Amino acid sequence: MEEVSDLEVLCLGEAMVLVTPRQGRPLATAGEATLSVAGAESNVAQYLADLGHRVAWASRVGSDPLGDRVLSAVARPGVDVRHVERDPSAPTAVYFKDPSRADGTRVHYYRSGSAASLLTPAYLDTLPVAAARLVHLSGITAALSPGCARTATALFDRAREAGVLRSFDVNHRPALWRGEDAAAPLLALARDADVVFVGLDEAAEVWGTTTAEEVRDLVGPSVSVVVKNADIGAVLFEPGSEPGVFVPAEPVDVVEPVGAGDAFAAGYLSAWLRNEPPAERLRLGHRVAAFALGSVEDHADATSLRRPAAGPDGTVR
Repeated sequence: MEEVSDLEVLCLGEAMVLVTPRQGRPLATAGEATLSVAGAESNVAQYLADLGHRVAWASRVGSDPLGDRVLSAVARPGVDVRHVERDPSAPTAVYFKDPSRADGTRVHYYRSGSAASLLTPAYLDTLPVAAARLVHLSGITAALSPGCARTATALFDRAREAGVLRSFDVNHRPALWRGEDAAAPLLALARDADVVFVGLDEAAEVWGTTTAEEVRDLVGPSVSVVVKNADIGAVLFEPGSEPGVFVPAEPVDVVEPVGAGDAFAAGYLSAWLRNEPPAERLRLGHRVAAFALGSVEDHADATSLRRPAAGPDGTVR
């Protein structure tokens, strides 16, 4: 297996082709639509590349034109996609946005049996896990299939054994889980991470917690826990530090909220990799999220926020 020189972050998870009706029309009546690419971990990878980091995205896509489109889009900001597998017998996943609804934008996934859903832990043998400073995945990956769930757990096991930091975004998607099936596996991955991102609302839905402090107590004292509360702000609880650090969200005209959580995670991780203080990590998370909130795309170019490159120890070169 080839090691990637100076790799900072390895993100693992499915990316899909996104179909969005033009002019905010409902999906049922729209006459035209645009195609783009979206996926939680690939979004994080692209924003980290925007911010100047050396990042690789790992996954599987079909040997089809949609797979070509995914690889091209994810690689465009500078993400390394050399380790993505192509599957000639399984398709690249697709999902549709349905805007202009009274209850907000809904999404409809067509990812059952996709190439990425067929991931197994054996795929990790092809990845430069030990070469990275950080690995990142989300709860979406664990929800796709039993093989994906095993792969997510195995990735964190390998990273821990190699002394590589682990980042986990809960990213609970009720449509991908049955009943209360999500609670235990998502909590297990959260407790196995070094840093966890979770929305206060999704924590309440999946774990029954009502406050940021309850989330921190549930995940445990050895993990850095970032609890986001929509347009109010985010609080960070670090091991051995009380109380948490809170930074309010920046005012922004919201065009589309989908993808903002991934952008926030990338901003936070960028500052974390540069050993910046807690408040600055949260602040950069909010600033990158503002780019996503102001765009209909899951990834909006955030290169204007790029900072000087950091060395292996996080110091700025």
